[in-house]
Amino acid sequence: MLAIRIADVRYRYGDREALCGLSLDVAPGETVTVLGPNGSGKSTLFRLISTLMPMQQGEIDVFGCSVRTDAARVRGALGVVFQSPSLDKKLTVRENLRCHAAMYGLGGLELKRRIGEMLGRLKLEDRAGDRVETLSGGLKRRVELAKGMLHEPRLLVLDEPSTGLDPAARSDLWRYLGEVSEQDGVTVVATSHLLEEAERADRIAIVHQGQVVACDTPTALKSSLGGDAITLRSADPKALAAAIEEKFNCPAQVLDGVVRLEQPDGHQWASRLFEGVGDRFDELTIGKPTLEDVFIARTGHRFFAE
Repeated sequence: MLAIRIADVRYRYGDREALCGLSLDVAPGETVTVLGPNGSGKSTLFRLISTLMPMQQGEIDVFGCSVRTDAARVRGALGVVFQSPSLDKKLTVRENLRCHAAMYGLGGLELKRRIGEMLGRLKLEDRAGDRVETLSGGLKRRVELAKGMLHEPRLLVLDEPSTGLDPAARSDLWRYLGEVSEQDGVTVVATSHLLEEAERADRIAIVHQGQVVACDTPTALKSSLGGDAITLRSADPKALAAAIEEKFNCPAQVLDGVVRLEQPDGHQWASRLFEGVGDRFDELTIGKPTLEDVFIARTGHRFFAE
């Protein structure tokens, strides 16, 4: 049984279609990052999976339960971490956890055990009695995670969990997510617009204009381009791209005033380019493909230009 099955999901806000037939399967125990720039449909998908909005078209099942017809059972399997803080800043860390536990009917010795375990795993024991308003952004995020995992969910969904965190806190966050996936078998699905963060997942689902345009491991996605990324700067990039296509019979893209092409054996291609069109460009760089190169190849746009 799949942890999540998303089939041909469509969602509209008035005249704007946020999700356009999006489909995605997630296996139990996987960590999957839904990667896309702002406005690509990630947060809408998060809200549908977490039953915060009603379905319009398509189907989403969580461990075989439909979010459309069996939302209560879906919620029981979910741990949710929102992009915006959902903690009561006037309560202590422990009080926030107790309030959350009450919604799931947790109490007594079992609740004491779970709170102690979460505080220990997230290194919050010495801050349990502190009011949330006194905590740093990274510590608040840890409390959010403790709250989301308190009822021992089978699926943890997170919407832009690194928002507002410094690099060290971001690294701590993803270390913990790796632990809950590997040690507890929890399925983790996180939305993100951070390319470097997405590479920590088992698989990345790249979303563009409400659709999944690529989904695979980070290594496989970059290897799918089949070579090196070559960038050329020129005073007339359109003329340079046309000259490359005519002389070498290969595609060359112009993006943000820069000519780009992907070719195997980039260093050999550098020599060919210098010999064939060297008088038309000022600078040439070669690098291994990145996730942004994958995004460009699948969409024809730069990631942050979206």
